[in-house]
Amino acid sequence: MAIPSTENVNISEYQTLITPMALKERLPLHGDTADIVTQNRQVIRDILDHKDPRLFMVVGPCSIHDVDAALDYAERLKALAEEVQDTLVLVMRVYFEKPRTSTGWKGLINDPDMNDSFRIEEGLHTGRRLLLKLSAMGLPTSTEALDPISPQYLHDIITWSAIGARTTESQTHREMSSGLSSPVGFKNGTDGGLEVAINAMKAVSSPHRFLGIDPEGKVSIVHTKGNPYAHVVLRGGNGIQNYDADSVARCEALCVKAGVSSNIMIDCSHANSNKDHNRQPLVLDNVVDQIMAGNKSIIGVMIESNINAGRQDIPADHSQLQYGVSVTDGCIDWDTTAACIRQARERLQDILPARV
Repeated sequence: MAIPSTENVNISEYQTLITPMALKERLPLHGDTADIVTQNRQVIRDILDHKDPRLFMVVGPCSIHDVDAALDYAERLKALAEEVQDTLVLVMRVYFEKPRTSTGWKGLINDPDMNDSFRIEEGLHTGRRLLLKLSAMGLPTSTEALDPISPQYLHDIITWSAIGARTTESQTHREMSSGLSSPVGFKNGTDGGLEVAINAMKAVSSPHRFLGIDPEGKVSIVHTKGNPYAHVVLRGGNGIQNYDADSVARCEALCVKAGVSSNIMIDCSHANSNKDHNRQPLVLDNVVDQIMAGNKSIIGVMIESNINAGRQDIPADHSQLQYGVSVTDGCIDWDTTAACIRQARERLQDILPARV
């Protein structure tokens, strides 16, 4: 009698993927661009060390789905970054992977054609090619490290990383973050609680050993040194905002009690804006008010922004997609983005130097 199989019962297929090393050989990070990435990371580290008084702002689309529109946005952001660089450091959101509560489009890497074809290898090529172009322009880049394997393919070009509210509690992501080469922000949990983010910061600063892949794609035991540049990102939760002065002070106190960094970034979107993208400038105004009133812990903000405002569903006919409009969370448009950033710079340019 045949013995029934107990292995891979629900696996339909395996597809061999290009190795991280092979992808980097095809799309290499050249010396000049590598220097830009290194310099941009050091700027963020200096801000986190309170050596650089400027505020860093992670700004850009909720997710990248149109490379041409992303490059258009990047050119605008680069020009604005040069205009406000005495006070603000602008970092472009280049988010390729999207966590889904149930189902939905998982992002450019997983499904670059937005039709459930899941051409992941093409997505990795597209994402890396875009990151190289943005970094060559001089723009710092940020992304969410959602998958524990994809950083091997892309992270050498990333300036700052986020761990999202759904994965901050994951030990896998905490261990992975302890080996990331960039500073990393941990968002508070989806319920708005701070404990998971603070525990994550304790974990990420320590060395870890875990299963992963090496640059040649071989399953390996990964040994990390620990990442000393982690901080909390307040994004609200369960319909409750936590960007106000009382919430920030409470977060500071909990961080000090836990013995971790009290550097705080405010996410102007998500629950902090009641999931209404139009409220993001109001949140930013409040953050600026706090800094002007003497706050020293807020070192960054995050804004979801695109060329055009709002969001759209992905149509079956992709020619019907509206240019520069998010296909995930709603974003403010470019004109609104530029206006609120210029206003923040104007209000803070004489205040921030005193925070060093």
